[in-house]
Amino acid sequence: MTDDAVPARPAPGTRLLFRWRKWDGGPHWVHECVYLGSDRWGDWFGQLPGWDSSRPGRVFEPEHPNITLLPPSGDYAYTHNAAPHRTRVYVDIAWDLRWQDGEPMGIDMDLDVIERTDGGVFIDDRDEWDEHRVAYGYPPDVVERLEALAVELEKHVLGRVPPFDEVTAERWLGRLAELGLE
Repeated sequence: MTDDAVPARPAPGTRLLFRWRKWDGGPHWVHECVYLGSDRWGDWFGQLPGWDSSRPGRVFEPEHPNITLLPPSGDYAYTHNAAPHRTRVYVDIAWDLRWQDGEPMGIDMDLDVIERTDGGVFIDDRDEWDEHRVAYGYPPDVVERLEALAVELEKHVLGRVPPFDEVTAERWLGRLAELGLE
């Protein structure tokens, strides 16, 4: 990709929405967040307690700060929740996750890699994945690729391989705190 093909990023501290949709184009989660900047892992976003996260039929207000990574691959979004949240890591397996019209947007592909603070790491929502891959007609190559990705990411989270390590997360949570937003 040439520099001309890389979408412009907002200035760190810019508030924006992180939008998800389903494979059929239907709306899904929308998260109010702030752009924090980028590093070798990709673009980072932050969300503070009380900011909006909602989808049709559900509203969620986070109780703890969190940061989310959008890697250049666009095939997952990694969220790290600050303590004392019970879920340390939540990785959404994605498709076509990228910058569009100045905001991050992507397709939620159901599978999630989760790490609880009790040390449990697992792949979640396999039932939803099985249901939706039939209902939405996920192409076989997409199914194979994303199932393998979920297994690979589960190993990386379990091993705390960067960027899933505490040092990387603490650096970006620190950057979020430095912004002094409410």
